[in-house]
Amino acid sequence: MSGFVTGDAVVLGVRPARLPSRALALLIDMVVIWALYLGISLGLVLATASLDEAAAAAVMVGSFLLVLVGVPIAVETLTRGKSLGKLVCGLRVVRDDGGPIRFRHALVRGAVGVVEILATFGVVACVASLVSERGRRIGDVFAGTLVVRERVSAGRVDAVPPPPPWLAGRFASLDLSRVPDGLWLAVRQYLTRMRQLDPQVGARMAERLAGDLAERTGVDVPQGVAPTAYLAAVVQERQMRDARRVTRGAEAGAGLPYAGAAAVDVPGAAGQGGIAGLGGAYGSVTDGGPEMTGPSGAPGGGSPAPAPAPAPAPAPAPAPAPAPGGSVMGREGGKSAGTGFVPPA
Repeated sequence: MSGFVTGDAVVLGVRPARLPSRALALLIDMVVIWALYLGISLGLVLATASLDEAAAAAVMVGSFLLVLVGVPIAVETLTRGKSLGKLVCGLRVVRDDGGPIRFRHALVRGAVGVVEILATFGVVACVASLVSERGRRIGDVFAGTLVVRERVSAGRVDAVPPPPPWLAGRFASLDLSRVPDGLWLAVRQYLTRMRQLDPQVGARMAERLAGDLAERTGVDVPQGVAPTAYLAAVVQERQMRDARRVTRGAEAGAGLPYAGAAAVDVPGAAGQGGIAGLGGAYGSVTDGGPEMTGPSGAPGGGSPAPAPAPAPAPAPAPAPAPAPGGSVMGREGGKSAGTGFVPPA
């Protein structure tokens, strides 16, 4: 792992490509380029058979520069630092600050590579890569570039080491809600890479992270517990809580919205049976009404009996008696009974 600082003062951790992978990528590129060059040269020889020797030599030099120098430069510029061999080996050419290369970087690499690779058959490039701390050849030094590994096997990613068995579950009551995500990330990165650090540097980093974590949780690091073991135990506790939260969410999402055996309360029928469920038998409802029975007459079996017929409507009130001295004609003829008119007998 190598680190370099970008223009934004960010330290990047990358894996520089070493000589074996770079040599394999270069071999693949050279096989393809030389095959292309020989094919083009054969075509040019047949096409320039009628030209004199000077013209034929100029055409051959031009094809050499175009294919063996121009093609790698164009490919690295268009693919931002890749070639067929680098693509197969999982490599990429980047700038010293981690950014993608441009035409000028590829041009310098290609121009120096004519002497470093083609003229000396790669001997100078191999020696320079072995001497360099980050595996750079002379073209990389002049261009300000670096060949890094893009693909890292999953087996090299270390898991968070488990805490000692006697610390399992000891921090179950710890409040972890105030710990920011950045601190969790720093703790996880330290635990997964602590074997790659210098022992003294790793110890100081563990003490600092443990102090920050204890300050966020409000509980000091227990006496006699190493900072590394404390960090591993707290991280394990958080993982267990996250796993339980995910499990509860999955169980809640898999539950039915209505359970068939759930009881439905009937107002006024408490203590007297009630409806047991949508798919079950009906109980008796005796709140001043008839008992609900099934087709066989047994209480609670089958479908309920039809509702009783409604009671007859009440009779209309009798018409009021005529006032004394009144008459039928007076009432039906529209005349008032108080006019004093008496029909003849």
